[in-house]
Amino acid sequence: MTEVYLVDTNIWLERLLDQTRSEEVGSFLDRVPAERLYLTDFTLHSIGIILVKLDEAEVLLHFVRDVLTDGGVRLAGVQPEEMISVIKAATDYKLDFDDAYQYATAVKFGFEIVSFDADFDRTERKRKSPSEIEPQE
Repeated sequence: MTEVYLVDTNIWLERLLDQTRSEEVGSFLDRVPAERLYLTDFTLHSIGIILVKLDEAEVLLHFVRDVLTDGGVRLAGVQPEEMISVIKAATDYKLDFDDAYQYATAVKFGFEIVSFDADFDRTERKRKSPSEIEPQE
């Protein structure tokens, strides 16, 4: 079975802000076809908040165009009536709201979580770092 991945906010920001593990993220993005990658609407908005605050609005527009509009990565999320799953994840696993939202989305759609955030290791789904993802046929 081909895995589908929910790429956490910190993975995208690592690459966008050219941080220490940027090359690891770049290699992951090169290995895994875009149609197997998702990000949440929460991630998109979080990246927008951070990049605009850093006066990098053009980087945000470039990201949206390259990754979502032209790149084939898709958005996912929970609906308002499903918010109970976010609260349950936050309570059950002692997650912050943003991590709980990512986790609830991953559970809803059956995604594997790709993140540098060790908080996901307390959950049933765990997480993988970009370097742990192997290319699949």
